[in-house]
Amino acid sequence: MASSHPDRDGLTAGEAALRLRADGPNELPASRPLNGWRLLLDVVAEPMFLLLVACGAIYLMLGDRNEALMLLGFVGIVIGITFFQQRRTERSLNALRDLSCPRALVIRGGKQQRVAGSELVVGDLVLLAEGDRVPADIDLVNASNLSVDESMLTGESVPVMKHAPAAAPGGAEHRVYSGTLVTQGSASGVVAATGAESALGRIGASLAAIGGEPTPIQIETRGVVKAVAIGGIGLACALALAYWWLRGELLQGLLAGLTLAMAVLPEELPVILTLFLGLGAWRLGREQVLARSIPAIELLGATTVLCVDKTGTLTLNRMEVAQLWSEQSGYDCRGPAAAPLQEELHGLLEYAVLASHRQAFDPMESAITQAGARLLDNTEHLHSDWALIDDYPLSRQMLAMSRVWQSPNRSEYLVAAKGAPEAIVELCHLAQSRAAAIAAQVAALAGQGLRVIGVASATFPSSGLPDDQHVFEFGFLGLVALRDPVRPEVPGAVAQCRAAGMRVVMITGDHPATALAIARDAGISGAAGGLLCGTDLAAMDDAALQARLKDTEVFCRIAPEQKLRLVQAFRSRGDIVAMTGDGVNDAPALKAASIGVAMGARGTDVAREAAALVLLKDDFSSLLLAVRHGRRLFANLRKAIVFIVAVHVPIVGLSIVPVLLGWPMLLMPVHIMFLQLVIDPACSIVFEAEPIEQSAMAGKPRRPDTRLFDREILLRGLLQGGGLLLMLLGLYLLVRQSSQSDDLARTATFVALVLANLGLIYTNRMWSRPPWTRREAVNRSFVWISLAAILLLLLVLSWGALRSLFAFALPGPVQLAGCVAVAALSVAWSELVKWAQPGMPARSAGRAPLA
Repeated sequence: MASSHPDRDGLTAGEAALRLRADGPNELPASRPLNGWRLLLDVVAEPMFLLLVACGAIYLMLGDRNEALMLLGFVGIVIGITFFQQRRTERSLNALRDLSCPRALVIRGGKQQRVAGSELVVGDLVLLAEGDRVPADIDLVNASNLSVDESMLTGESVPVMKHAPAAAPGGAEHRVYSGTLVTQGSASGVVAATGAESALGRIGASLAAIGGEPTPIQIETRGVVKAVAIGGIGLACALALAYWWLRGELLQGLLAGLTLAMAVLPEELPVILTLFLGLGAWRLGREQVLARSIPAIELLGATTVLCVDKTGTLTLNRMEVAQLWSEQSGYDCRGPAAAPLQEELHGLLEYAVLASHRQAFDPMESAITQAGARLLDNTEHLHSDWALIDDYPLSRQMLAMSRVWQSPNRSEYLVAAKGAPEAIVELCHLAQSRAAAIAAQVAALAGQGLRVIGVASATFPSSGLPDDQHVFEFGFLGLVALRDPVRPEVPGAVAQCRAAGMRVVMITGDHPATALAIARDAGISGAAGGLLCGTDLAAMDDAALQARLKDTEVFCRIAPEQKLRLVQAFRSRGDIVAMTGDGVNDAPALKAASIGVAMGARGTDVAREAAALVLLKDDFSSLLLAVRHGRRLFANLRKAIVFIVAVHVPIVGLSIVPVLLGWPMLLMPVHIMFLQLVIDPACSIVFEAEPIEQSAMAGKPRRPDTRLFDREILLRGLLQGGGLLLMLLGLYLLVRQSSQSDDLARTATFVALVLANLGLIYTNRMWSRPPWTRREAVNRSFVWISLAAILLLLLVLSWGALRSLFAFALPGPVQLAGCVAVAALSVAWSELVKWAQPGMPARSAGRAPLA
């Protein structure tokens, strides 16, 4: 659908809402939506489900119909739990997909605003700039040096030049297509087609789903689950044969073997990993940090170096003109508002405004335009009637840009240039003495933490423009100094990073004095903090650079390609590098970093796509928050693993020991399934919801090769579970001897096991100190699961039919007191194990400092 020439104010909010309802969102259909049948098939294929069905079949063969029906009831509960967990994870990932939707800069109701790409409608007036991913098919209205990479549609790698039409939109050269990339220039245009009606939609391309790739932790866990499952099946077969050989009962032997298999199988591990990582990404999303790569969440806690840019990350990205300076005069814009601007500075500010875009969305250009509107009001130095003829954009070779204007009352062109002071001095071909005086003034202003740009002007005959702005005979007008204050929370956040064993390194294109002033305000550059300029970096070999990295925290006048070299140099030292960036040229460095972090609000779509994380709120505290979440997620996963190991040891032991010693079976499939109702939610809900421990950000980052299932984790789980197993066997023998009742002994042992499981959850929720000393908010998930487990246990003990299905007897006060005592002793034993391994969390999380 083609659109007519738009109103400069764009659509109104009401018009946009009506069109969105009529046409639907600007998105492609999901490729594989979650449905109940697919989920049911996933559940039926799980080993635990098959084991339950096998046990139910054996109970039917033994004539125990009630036990078989009970197991079928548990099958329904397992399906319900699995459905809840997977739906929760799916909702989390859907929320992330919504956040990852490209954003578009539009004009609605005469105001610029950023909206989600999915909210674009036909007729919207969209602004495009270098590095933007085109959000819909757009007919161009204005274009300046616009070239677009259409390789994803055409396969042609060379960018295509695009032009605004003189009249109504016509061919392909006047339209940009959804999904293509702006590689140069800027433009505005009207949305012509969205969603499935766009060129990308017609081809039928689909977005890659977030979280589709297996993470390193998931790969490790699959290997562990596979090894444990193979060992468990072998052990279960051996137990079944031993039972048959010792007692001559084949079906009972099979039941004992299947019970052991259910006890050994750690089927909750893949579920908790999926849930931890999915909910971890969702929690980050709620904090305005988008995880585009799930493995990045795992690495966050291992970050050792944070490479950050200055503007918008350390500073507020709210530029304001602070000072104007020429060789004849100076003006402090921060002085009294009534002070008029001296006449000799009018030309400087006039041409600074002319060198900026009229519809500026760069903070620096916006600040210059606002200063011009305020200080040049009611003068002849503001030119809304001048026509833009052409512009010369900033390039890597020339850090200055020029814009060529035509005045209605002059025949020649007027040229306005602004850029790095040294580049402007070069364009003006100044004498060495003048250049030195200007450089001294630049250094003085930069030493105040101000960003300094030079301004120049020229005239040129209107016959034809040159290819190079060096041809213009520029005259130097002066300097504009802009201020971008450091965010108030940054110094504290930098101090927290240092306390957490992470270096904060600032990489900027600013003047050395400006960079050092901002670094001091941010708390980055201490007394020993070094500084390295881009020119010095270019002259260094890799060995010399490695030697400088140890002491250097501020890198200034850095070109985009040098960011890539710095990231690679830090990584070659063994550092885990998180790198922030927002421009097209930052994409290689973001890709090369261990964790690329794109600025979501001001960043380009190219940077977002190259990054693993996107900060939707462009500030440093968001990056620190992401690191905290990474450490919390890995620490809580390790706690869950210890609990899983610890809780399975007594279950396995109570399945094997009675068979070997000729006792009646202590645990049956129905008991295992009851325990699963406690274990599964504890792993997937309680530990995932645990807040970060206060000491987690006081230690060094963990090594990236730290394994979830390392020796310390397994040892802690085995010691906790082994001690509990001995206590339960002691309780069983004591009750059996005193009561001469196998059912009562089984009841007491099982009640103690359930209470001790809750105790294991309680004690493993905090490793740095005993859990009863914590003052943080109560984990409500733990409270609800504990109450539910105790109420279900009371229901089984008090309801005669259920009690007989569980082969229980009604315990007396003495037996219940013994159960509570065993649970309390198990908590004390677990705390003793933690006390005996005080360095375990630190050792598993720490890393030796790099020289």
